Amino acid sequence: MNNVFQNNFLYDADIKIIEQSEHCTVYEMKNDEGTGMITSYQVFPGIQLAYNDFHMGTCPHHSFLHKDIIEINHCREGRFECEFINGMYTYLSEGDLAVNTLVNSRGTNATFPLKHYHGVSILIDLEEASNMISTVLQDISIDLYALRDKLCADDRCFIVRAKDSIQHIFSELYTIPDEVKHGYFKLKVLELLLFLSIIDASEPFEKRPYFPKSQVNKIKQIKQFLTQNIACHFTLEELSKRFGISLTAMNSCFKAVYGIPVYAFIRTYRMQAAAAMLLTSQDSITVIAGNVGYENSSKFASAFKAVIHISPSAYRKSH
Repeated sequence: MNNVFQNNFLYDADIKIIEQSEHCTVYEMKNDEGTGMITSYQVFPGIQLAYNDFHMGTCPHHSFLHKDIIEINHCREGRFECEFINGMYTYLSEGDLAVNTLVNSRGTNATFPLKHYHGVSILIDLEEASNMISTVLQDISIDLYALRDKLCADDRCFIVRAKDSIQHIFSELYTIPDEVKHGYFKLKVLELLLFLSIIDASEPFEKRPYFPKSQVNKIKQIKQFLTQNIACHFTLEELSKRFGISLTAMNSCFKAVYGIPVYAFIRTYRMQAAAAMLLTSQDSITVIAGNVGYENSSKFASAFKAVIHISPSAYRKSH
């Protein structure tokens, strides 16, 4: 396969190629958490576009033998955890775009806090792609090295929050007919590079904070504790004290990692667990309500309907 990245990737053992053609390679991942798939296309020499579809918490790491690579990620669904060599973390949510260099990547597994992620990645080998760009766009100037220096100065990750201009570029990538796919990729990649070339990097695109590893680890411990004790109720103050993190830091970091506040997260988790129990057990609704921390069946039914959009009894009957 004529793919500049093919010989420069080191793949973990549990990544398998399940389909391969001249321009496309499909990789499948499986582990105890679930499954994932990467469908990768070579768009131009030195530029690769990949669809990422994961139902697992982590994606085995891909490392390049050389590091002069720009990585662009667009999150369509779920959340994507970005960890950097300075030990700080930030998160992409639906519609966000991030640009960084692989030099700044920590080199650990990509992490999906919700165990559900769909998006597009574009990888650009600066040396080879720069030579290509100069021949493809003779009347338009795109300097990939200048783009890297503008957006990724000081080893930062440049994040553009969800906005119409980003949505316009990426929305059609998810619905392209196969017969025009390869040509359309070329147009969209060039459109994206032109968009990034004219961005004023001094504008406050990146509004979400970074979090230290120690904080993120505590938040993940809190999430694990809550999901392992869904029949119990804890106040935010109790969680803050138990895990040694300030209330303010806990609330802001938890929402960054999982996309919603603590109480909203555990309520959703309880209702999803209850929905599974309704389908896999013969227990009464009252018993299931108790299993997920509700002594009052009517309050449980109201919470269930608010999250699942149907009453517990109707859910059980309909499935």
